[in-house]
Amino acid sequence: MSSQEILIVGPEQSRTGGVSRYIAEQQRHLDTVTTTVYETGPASAATIRALLVGALLSIWRMVQFPLERRPDVMHVHSSFQHSFYRNAFYVLFGRYVWNCPVVLHVHGSSFDTFLQPDSRVVSWFQSVVLNATTRVVVLSSYWQSVLAAVVPEDRIVVVPNAVPTGEYDPEYPEMPHVVFLSNLIERKGITEFVAAVEAASDDPDVAPFQVTIAGSGPLADRVERLAAEHDHVTYLGYVDEAKKRALLSSGTIYALPTRAEGLPIAILEAMAAGMAIVSTPVGSIPEVVGEDNGLLVQPGDADALTEALVELLADPDRVDRMGRTNRAVAVADYSWEAAADRLTELYATVDDATPARATPVTAS
Repeated sequence: MSSQEILIVGPEQSRTGGVSRYIAEQQRHLDTVTTTVYETGPASAATIRALLVGALLSIWRMVQFPLERRPDVMHVHSSFQHSFYRNAFYVLFGRYVWNCPVVLHVHGSSFDTFLQPDSRVVSWFQSVVLNATTRVVVLSSYWQSVLAAVVPEDRIVVVPNAVPTGEYDPEYPEMPHVVFLSNLIERKGITEFVAAVEAASDDPDVAPFQVTIAGSGPLADRVERLAAEHDHVTYLGYVDEAKKRALLSSGTIYALPTRAEGLPIAILEAMAAGMAIVSTPVGSIPEVVGEDNGLLVQPGDADALTEALVELLADPDRVDRMGRTNRAVAVADYSWEAAADRLTELYATVDDATPARATPVTAS
């Protein structure tokens, strides 16, 4: 008996994109079905020229798409805003031209506010796209409650983000080692993190600690200045997957003071690497990070972030316990083996499913 053919639709593979990494791991771990990836275009653009080139490439990919072989199931990965509108084409084509089951996998830090549009036209279009789906995959119970306002609840499936836990080897070092590894943009909280590191470094009561920052982005100059002014701070720039895993495994505290998220793969990676977490109560993060494995501070609050870091730097034993707890939780709940089983089961249930109508999105 031949296996199901799953067509995975999403952004082109990139060095830093979370969705791109997810798709690569998804294809690697789904070994009981046949998978093909169709790239829709660039995940993001840093300049106007890149935006225009990306738009043209996206259109060209749409033109080419009808030449693809009809799959048994389409699995479309989408974020909010332009990602949703671009992927709407694939959802509608799969449902109404190919008449095959379409799974829409919702990523994106601001999908909740995206579903509260000011325009009635936008809200109508969102409803049309959601009506075309057979199942909607969300990352957590928080996102399940968000989508339940516009999608029948029996069509929503929770599949948490996952990481290759077996490829992390926690070191649990004695010297406190704080790691920030993400895009260097305002939304990720790099400005607050730089301020917190400066404050903790200037505090004579704080024991020695190391800081390593990895990633690239428009705020890299602030990180470069921080590293130049403090010997215990290292800036690595962009790191590949192997160096990323080694860096996280050598750390003790992972900081991501983000202002908006879904369920960050970066936090799950840090958990797999045996690190305590300092982050913010946005998106699904509070479902993953609690008092047993980390601290949460309000987004944008550099003073609170400083206090959280200083609190953990003063108690290495507590950090060690948090890190070991995180490692155990990541292996049990957020491994790719568990996610692959959930996705395979999902595909098996949608072959003959007929989409129920979504609730119209109401313009605010």
